[in-house]
Amino acid sequence: MDLSVINSIAIIYLLSEKNSIIFSIFISMGWVLLSVYSQFYEVYRYTRPISILSLTVKQFILFLLLVFAFSGLYHELDIYPRPIVKYLLLCFLFITIFKFAIYYLLQKYRTSFGGNYRTTVIFGLNKKTIALDNFFNKNPEYGYSHKKTFDFKKKEHSLAECFQYVLAENIDEIYCSISELTNAQIADTVDFADNNLKILKFIPDSKEIYAKRLQYEYYDYIPILTLRNIPLEDSVNTFLKRGFDILFSSFMIVFVLSWLTPIIAILIKLESKGPVFFKQSRNGFNYKEFDCFKFRSMMPNKDAHLYQATRGDDRVTKVGKFIRKTSIDELPQFFNVLFGDMSVVGPRPHMVSHTTMYAKRIDKFMVRHFVKPGITGLAQTSGFRGEVETDKDIIGRVKFDIFYIENWSLLLDMKIIFQTFVNAVKGDDKAY
Repeated sequence: MDLSVINSIAIIYLLSEKNSIIFSIFISMGWVLLSVYSQFYEVYRYTRPISILSLTVKQFILFLLLVFAFSGLYHELDIYPRPIVKYLLLCFLFITIFKFAIYYLLQKYRTSFGGNYRTTVIFGLNKKTIALDNFFNKNPEYGYSHKKTFDFKKKEHSLAECFQYVLAENIDEIYCSISELTNAQIADTVDFADNNLKILKFIPDSKEIYAKRLQYEYYDYIPILTLRNIPLEDSVNTFLKRGFDILFSSFMIVFVLSWLTPIIAILIKLESKGPVFFKQSRNGFNYKEFDCFKFRSMMPNKDAHLYQATRGDDRVTKVGKFIRKTSIDELPQFFNVLFGDMSVVGPRPHMVSHTTMYAKRIDKFMVRHFVKPGITGLAQTSGFRGEVETDKDIIGRVKFDIFYIENWSLLLDMKIIFQTFVNAVKGDDKAY
């Protein structure tokens, strides 16, 4: 269907009366090869819509470059850049509509007609398998019909009985908890699944290394597991993120800070004596210290570098309350982004004293320093911004920051920026 779309639009809009055979062959073969490379059709029933959109954007950026390359090499067709961009936008629009239409129609088909279902069982009973059981039962649109969860702790069922049940009920997928089965039982389950054409998936034990997002690498023929895969260690991703940071921060400095800074400066100076900007040492990429800039929102005080602002803090000025509530006080950090110390999106940097304290007390806190800190971040848009009142707050922040580091994409950055803007307009309860 996608090949039909890109070829039909090309013939109708881009090529007109010109010979389209060479162009059609080229873009069809190119589309297929790019799809394999970008895993464009690796969409499953559990794939999130945001991931589908990310795949679509990636595919069309690559396809745009491919069509431009063809137009540059094959001059006979006289295809110009502007029509190419319009052609690609039309293709992007139609294919995105078709892709999401199929995705949601399949979900509707499962919930309304009970079709396209896969039956499942779970071997082992614990918190994670209960959560998976609830996921299957509460999300029928994903198309899973969960039949039974076997508890091996109470020894009510033998593994042989479980296998008989799987065959009798014609189960499609077996989900096996690693922590609930012995190595011998896991080996038997693998053999059973292979010999009976059943899909077998494992639920890792959170206490073990298998719960991590591991990456396989080979040194000659020796398999090596990397504990943490960080997309921003890839040079292409680093280039994309840095390019976006420079463009976005330059835009904000030229079109927002250029006129907003004098207004905020006058308001700050009218209310209290002291500098307009507040400079504070914070830890950034690879734990390196840098000076983080903000509009001053407090009366000058000696404790500013030691203690966070608290609810009803006497140090915060009237102007300070407004700029903190709307996050305007953070805008000078776009200069930090332009200088390369920060990124637009990333884990929020902490005061040096707090970083030292949390590094000793909170597990995996230092993982946040594998990437540049950000003006905003996933943790902040997920309810973990502002004052750290309990360890639960900082643990939640670290959890979201690590998820961001391991799952970075330019689309995720866009989503976080949009959500930050929405929160700034609505006002955040923890912005004080």
